[in-house]
Amino acid sequence: MPIGEVFKPRKLAFPADRLARRATGRRTYTLSRQKRGRYIYARSAQGRYEDIALDATVRQAAPMQRQRAPDHTAVAIEKEDLQRKVRARKTGNLVVFTVDASWSMAAAERMEATKGAILSLLVDAYQKRDRVCLISFQRDRAQVILPPTSSVEMAHKALREIPVGGKTPLSAGLLLAYQVIEREQRLDKDVMPLMILLTDGAGNVSMTGMPARDEALMVADLFAEKKIRAVVVNTEHEALDRGLARELADHLNSPCYTLSQIRADTLYETVRRELDL
Repeated sequence: MPIGEVFKPRKLAFPADRLARRATGRRTYTLSRQKRGRYIYARSAQGRYEDIALDATVRQAAPMQRQRAPDHTAVAIEKEDLQRKVRARKTGNLVVFTVDASWSMAAAERMEATKGAILSLLVDAYQKRDRVCLISFQRDRAQVILPPTSSVEMAHKALREIPVGGKTPLSAGLLLAYQVIEREQRLDKDVMPLMILLTDGAGNVSMTGMPARDEALMVADLFAEKKIRAVVVNTEHEALDRGLARELADHLNSPCYTLSQIRADTLYETVRRELDL
């Protein structure tokens, strides 16, 4: 199966959310939840005393010294004065493409565009810590075609042949994407994950025996609960669209796009525009 044309994309940027960051330089900076990274400012400790900022604590206590300190005390510090360090460290983005590989003709188009978008992202990310992953689902299972990587060479090898056709195990694809992201977050708590789901939303294979549609929506709810960012690209033809991808996006708490032409450049640009909002 051919790979969509590789192009030079613009820098991938994430909007502010639970982690503040800035997009200057060659990498994304994120507030670190660990005692690593550069000390950028301080905030009230509020019971967290593992990384106290001495300079900020002294400044906070200084206006109260006449009232608190006897003549022989240099500085009198109270519990409410304690400030902890806020650190920023360079981190990477993890983009997980989760692609419906069922039904041969449509799947071939989706897969070709996704391959091109993946390789284009990797061309831009090789000097950074950004990584890309590809999950394909078809017949009765989902599989990791490309484990999280920043290697263009590894991607080329992994993307050469990907089977398409058969039924649509949508919930299995979503669950595998969730598990991959969860594993990567355990390895690096500051990684910024994003799932890009290409599907018409019509899953018809269940993992548990419950209705396939209900199962897929239940798995999608996990992404919303954990605040994992996602983008749904609706691949259903406009004349046949029953709103299944839109409903799935609502459960993911994500935007849903319909592309008139699913190519590597339109796929990337659609995602980039949403991330730049």
